[in-house]
Amino acid sequence: MSYCVNCGVELDPSAKTCPLCGTPAWHPELDAPPYFPANSAAVQPASRREAAILLTAMLVSVSLCCGLLNLFLPTDRPWSLYVIGAAVMLWVWFTLPMVLRRLPVFFRLTADVAAIGIYVWLISIDLGGSRWFRGLALPMIGWAGVLVFLLSFLLRGGRRSTLSAIALVIGAAGLLAMGLEFCIDRYFRGVWQPGWSLIVLAVCVGLIIPLRIVRRVPALREEARRRFNL
Repeated sequence: MSYCVNCGVELDPSAKTCPLCGTPAWHPELDAPPYFPANSAAVQPASRREAAILLTAMLVSVSLCCGLLNLFLPTDRPWSLYVIGAAVMLWVWFTLPMVLRRLPVFFRLTADVAAIGIYVWLISIDLGGSRWFRGLALPMIGWAGVLVFLLSFLLRGGRRSTLSAIALVIGAAGLLAMGLEFCIDRYFRGVWQPGWSLIVLAVCVGLIIPLRIVRRVPALREEARRRFNL
């Protein structure tokens, strides 16, 4: 219910002016600004630099707390390395792109793979596994990194169709399985004996063939685009 600010007459909710004195009507329930923005455009975008500082402070704080706790508690295992390694990996994955927005993809992927390697290396320190880190974990991480670099090179610029991109990712999964089994067999047996990775590779090839057929046949390609919005 509204009243005239000049003479106090009760006003109709739809009134624009006071019918008695002609003073413009003011409806507090309608004219008051909303407590929360009605659309995203009214919200000031968050600063990437401030978000990076906040995330860095959180990761450093967690790492320091766990490191000090591990230092003063009576334990023989450096369990805090797991937390510190995870913090380093998360910082490289999420905070580094905020700080260096124009970092080339090659260097960004190199940093991501290196962060995973550092994390696994810290785990190997706790488990006393420098041998398996050099002979097993490092080759596996390296092979996965090579495939990621290859995929990023083939898919750069978004010039490939969705079907081609899916086929490339599936093919990379098959090659990853082959490389992982190769590293495992060479480390534990000394010789490569392909087994389960061939099954994974066969499944990947079986998935790629229909995708390539759909990609090559215009009628099937248009039907796939219409049904799956590809």
